[in-house]
Amino acid sequence: MEHNMDEKRKISLQRADELYNEIEDFLQFKEEFLRETAKRRDIISRQHKKELMEYFGASPEDWDDWHWQLKNRISSVSTLGKFIRLSEKQQKTMAEISKKYRWATTPYYLSLMDYEDMSYPINKMALPSPEENDASGELDPMGEEFTNPAPCITRRYPNRLIVNVTSSCAMFCRHCQRRRLIGESDRIESEANVSAAIEYIRNTREIRDVLITGGDPMMLPDELLEKIISRIREIPHVEIIRIGTRVPVTMPQRITPELAEMLKKYHPLYINTQFNHPGELTEDAVRACERLADAGIPIGNQMVFLKGINNDKYIVQLLNEGLLKARVRPYYIFHPKQVTGTKHFQITVEEGLKIMEYLRGHTSGLAIPQYIVNAPNGYGKIPLLPNYIKESDESHARLKTWEGREVEIGYFDGQ
Repeated sequence: MEHNMDEKRKISLQRADELYNEIEDFLQFKEEFLRETAKRRDIISRQHKKELMEYFGASPEDWDDWHWQLKNRISSVSTLGKFIRLSEKQQKTMAEISKKYRWATTPYYLSLMDYEDMSYPINKMALPSPEENDASGELDPMGEEFTNPAPCITRRYPNRLIVNVTSSCAMFCRHCQRRRLIGESDRIESEANVSAAIEYIRNTREIRDVLITGGDPMMLPDELLEKIISRIREIPHVEIIRIGTRVPVTMPQRITPELAEMLKKYHPLYINTQFNHPGELTEDAVRACERLADAGIPIGNQMVFLKGINNDKYIVQLLNEGLLKARVRPYYIFHPKQVTGTKHFQITVEEGLKIMEYLRGHTSGLAIPQYIVNAPNGYGKIPLLPNYIKESDESHARLKTWEGREVEIGYFDGQ
């Protein structure tokens, strides 16, 4: 069908209107969310920071020192109650859960919380809740206890493995998959165990990719972390090293210029972190990510779907687009694991797929991670995808676009 230039422009403008209508609701949501977030950070978080510094007798230099942040983690209900309004019942419940599952949060992360509303996403990720008393699920749903052929090692794949070097974290997330290993005190793996793990890697020539995790390996002093990384880098068949850490989110002060300079010596090196909500993308967190990116370190984000926190299509879109601005690539979205005490965070696979289906077409491909469920018993990751194929045979395929339109493509004869 032939169209003159005016008709083509008219059709193009009509299409532009259709596309705007597709995203109008998100733009309104984004504007309101960012306005409220800016208000929260400019007024509430600054006030919280001031109160915390006064309580601990800290200077601005103290606050920016990760050692100070770690030393002054809040881990008692009585101390928490000096900042967050807790009823007597809430205090009692949190104290009871504390005996079962350890918790702690940095002053920095506490400053981001809502002191009046315990349902605020930042609060829910960090502070114990009565729902943790639910005993359903498993302490080790991925069967890690049966996939460790050497000390500190978890191996689920032919050519890559995990080295767990510590049980310590800056903050003990309430959805943690390894809460069984946290213990009552921070623990760094012994030099003997780490050496045995490195020796296993050295003697297993098919291993090309090593992920250093924990706990959080960034809890180690620079010198000890470098010692582990350098010994792994010396192994000829190890092509890449990855570090899994949540400190850019929970204690961004840890990402010092000295740390970044040390890490850049061991390329190719990658870092995966875990932002779960756009409220975590603070100026400090973004600065930490940019410091790593400036050191040439690619950063991936591994969000976890969590009910009441990010099981919302606009929240996920806003988070992932914000991550790209911070030079962090949305890498995975994990379906929540059925860990004992975390049932209240569960969503259905269908709910997750609807969010993934929404993202396609409504944001750039760079902002669309893989949706992953971990198979039970350590059998690895399974990607979950919306179904865009309606019908196919040897001559054609009928497909669904991101808008739900059905289109047909044919194949060249003989191809």
